[in-house]
Order: sequence, then structure tokens, then C-alpha cells
Amino acid sequence: KGIDEDRPSRRPTENAGHRLKARPGKTRWRNTSEPMVRTPRGVGLSVLPTLPGLERGPLLEGQRGWYRGMISLFRPGLYIRTVRDFSLFRRGGACPARQISTKEGWNVMKFVTGASRKPTGWQDLAGGGRNNRPAAVHGAVHSLRNMGGLAFLTLRLARGTVQCVCAPDILPAGLCEECCVELSGTVRAEARAPGGLEIAAESIKVLSRPAAPLPLSLSKRRLGLNLDTGLALRPAVLRHGRERAVFRIQEGLVRAFRDYLTGEGFTEIHTPKIVCAGAEGGSSIFRLDYFGKKAYLAQSPQFYKQTMAGVFERVFEIGPVFRAEKHATPRHLNEYTGLDFEMGYIDSFYDVIEMEAGYLRHAMELLAEEYAGELELLGAELPAADRIPCLRFDDAKRLAAERYGGRSRDPYDLEPEEEARIGRYAKEELGSDLVFVTHYPSKKRPFYAMDDPDAPRYTLSFDLLFRGMEVTTGGQRVHGYAEQLAKLEARGMDPADFESYLMIHKYGMPPHGGLGIGLERLTMQLCGLDNIRHASLFPRDRTRLDP
Repeated sequence: KGIDEDRPSRRPTENAGHRLKARPGKTRWRNTSEPMVRTPRGVGLSVLPTLPGLERGPLLEGQRGWYRGMISLFRPGLYIRTVRDFSLFRRGGACPARQISTKEGWNVMKFVTGASRKPTGWQDLAGGGRNNRPAAVHGAVHSLRNMGGLAFLTLRLARGTVQCVCAPDILPAGLCEECCVELSGTVRAEARAPGGLEIAAESIKVLSRPAAPLPLSLSKRRLGLNLDTGLALRPAVLRHGRERAVFRIQEGLVRAFRDYLTGEGFTEIHTPKIVCAGAEGGSSIFRLDYFGKKAYLAQSPQFYKQTMAGVFERVFEIGPVFRAEKHATPRHLNEYTGLDFEMGYIDSFYDVIEMEAGYLRHAMELLAEEYAGELELLGAELPAADRIPCLRFDDAKRLAAERYGGRSRDPYDLEPEEEARIGRYAKEELGSDLVFVTHYPSKKRPFYAMDDPDAPRYTLSFDLLFRGMEVTTGGQRVHGYAEQLAKLEARGMDPADFESYLMIHKYGMPPHGGLGIGLERLTMQLCGLDNIRHASLFPRDRTRLDP
């Protein structure tokens, strides 16, 4: 039977702490008040270390030594099953506890406390504090050269690489690229090595070996693969230094977004991605069958983040966005990561713009401080984000056309060529890689965008262009119930389809606004990539579902 000495037995007479007795000829133990019977029967001394003492509960009093039988014990911090031929020991102290060891072994499940072993990383080595001191690292063999009298291997760590040198006889037999190893040695300064240091290896332990060689060389500075080949080999390509640098920088952008907004009083939320209606409307929405009902993949967390602005006032979310647009361009994906926030009690949509400008300034400072190596590897230049110009939509169109020519085929939106010309104008005339374009026409903005009361043909909305490409869309939202109903009806949309969304307006909302940033576009422009697919770990477009 299982014995739990911290809880009363089901039978009142079998309370915790009663002694155990071995029933002759049986391998089960039962609660009893009789003394424990010792039956060594040739069982020898323990050949295994004793288990840690059990700190609570009364001592099972009995003779020390080995006992024949089997017992199941449940105790705080330890669960022992099918313990056979166990030994009983006493420990000193005011509250003596029991220890159990076995001759044949045991199954043990411990309760963990969250203590973890942090591996030695590049940052630990590069700090200089380990120079001429021993170090143990683990990683994958990035490259290997045997020079006869000396072997050089480059170890790929979680961040960065480190050069290791050793005598050839230290190399394990069959060591090759992509073997995962543990390496011990002495760190020493070496100006000729990448990063100015190397490890003189003293021992190398192989943890795993690849079943086949890589179809490409990761030691090259650039892989030189075409787009389709690189995406087909994505799991291997992502191990290359330049690819890793892109996604380290992307991690920094996300980290800065979360840290900055949390510091500004925002609450992080997580909203559904299977929805009953699209936030943006139109045909660019993935439809699916949801247990016999019509459902869609979320184009945006718009409805939910507006709802939560009425709950927490300031909210943000980092999550996937789905668009069923049949594009095949270097700037579009059908699934991307959105950095979204919504904030209540705003005075105007410029409060939203200022919040994004603050995030960008914080992000650039963080990248400059902690991601300098990745930026240098990619040759990426950070934009100045301390002063970002704002241009009205119609003024931006006119100024770019006057300066660079070109016709505008869409009077209600900016075409990619126009975005590029406006970005060029902002750089050459205003000295900025970033420019906010405000007051977009209402005709091309969603139904929840608030119209400008001074010019109803335009909205209190904006886009952020970064080096000539839109990376953000945002603005002030309609917060009045009557106004939102009127705007839906004016567009031929049925308010009944948005009943749950309209509850927030019906029951009261503060003036609020927000935005959505496309993480992959922001990464693409920052890193100087020529295709957005390079800024997505596993991109999804019209033709690609694998890998």
C-alpha cells in the first residue's frame, strides 16, 4: 500500500507514523502498531548512497539494517515506488528523520525548485574576466581544420562563436562539423582569433553526431543561395552567422517593445486568433469551418485590444496576424508578427505617435548597446529616432511628386513607389530615415478610424514610413456608440455582425487610439534585407507551407 505519513489514513486507527511490519512470505507492507520485524535473509550492505533524509513526520522506530520486502512511500519532496530490500537508518538532531537506501535501486521523482545551470556563453568569455582561467563550454562544431601539429575548431555557441585550439590527438575520432560537444580548456587572449580570444582545449566530449553532412558551408561569410533554395533549406540556413544576427536583432526589437510599454504602464494581453468577423473587412481574410460555423483567422487583434483598453486603459500584444492577400512581392507575407498597442484617455492621435516614437528611441538605444556585434556583422545602420518628422498625407504626396516626379494612380492611398519617394524626401530634406504620414483619406481607412472633425474626408490616422516603406499603421478610434453605428451603416455593413464589438461603445469607452507594427518589415528595413522572407524564421506566403 502507499503510505503517506503526512496525511491521516482512511481508517482512523491507522494514523501517520505507525510502524511497518513485513508480512511473512509477502512483499507488501501494511500499517501496524507492532514492532518492525527484521528479516535480513542474506541481504548484504548497501551498495548505493542513501537517499536524502525525509524531514517531516515521526521516525519509524525499528532496528537498523536491511529488510526484505517492498514498500511505496509518499513524502514531501520525494516519491519512491517499489522499493525492495531497503535499509533503515537514524539521523541525529532534535527531529530525527528517516533515510532509505536500496540494494537493487529505486525510482525517484524529486520536486524541483527552479535552480538551473547557466551555460558559459560568449558574453562570459568576451568580458575578459576569464582570461588565463579554465572554462567549460558547449556548442556545435561550426568549422574544423586539422593543420597537422595543431587543430583549430570553431564552436558555435548560443550567441557568437569561439575559436578553440588543441593538439590533434585530443580530437575525438570522427569529429566533424555540426557535432555537438562539451569542451574544457583555458581561455587566453589571441589578437588573431575572432573576438580576440581563444580556448586552448584540454578535453572534448561528443554529445551527438550528425547523420549526414550539411548541404552548404556555414563557414562562408555569405551563403550565396537563391531565395527558394535558402528557404527550402531553412533549418540549416538559420545556423549561419548572418541569419542568426537578423533574428537576434529582431529579438531585440520585441524585447524593447515589451520593456518600454511595460514601463509606460501597459498591460500585455493575449487575444483569440480564430474570430467570427474580420477587423479590416474585405476579402483578404482566411475562412475556415469551425465545427459547422463560419470563422476566420484574425487579420488583427483590433477589436480585442480596443475592448481591453476599456479594461486596463493601456494594453499591448505581440502575436501572429493573417492576411489572405494574393501578393507575391518582396514586402508581403500571409502571416506576420504584429506589435500592437492600444491606449485610452488620449487627447489626440498624436499621443499614439509620441508613444511609438518613444519605443523606437528606446529600441535603437538597446540595439546600439547590446546588439552591436550583430549590427556590425550585417552592416546595419541604426536610424536616428529622437526627432521624427510628420507630414500630412496630401502634403507628402505633393512634395514627393514635385521633387521627384511620378504620377499617383491612387488618390486615397500611397503606392509603394510613392512611399519610396516620400522616404527619400524625408532623408534628403528632413534628415530622417523615419517619417509619419498623417490624415489619410477616410475612404481607404477601416470603419473604426475616427474622422477628422475639421475635414471629415480625412481620418485621424497615420502610417510610419521607414526608409521608404510602411511599417506601422495607427490612429484614433471611434469611441461613441452612435458614431460607430453610423459609420458601419454608411459603408453598407450590418451592425448585427459586430454585436459583441459594439458592446464596448454601447457601454462606454474613453477616447482611445493605437497602432500595429509589422515586425518583419521593421526588421527587414533595419537590417537592409532585400526580401521580407529573410526576416521571417519560416515565412508563409501563397506558395510556401513548409518548412
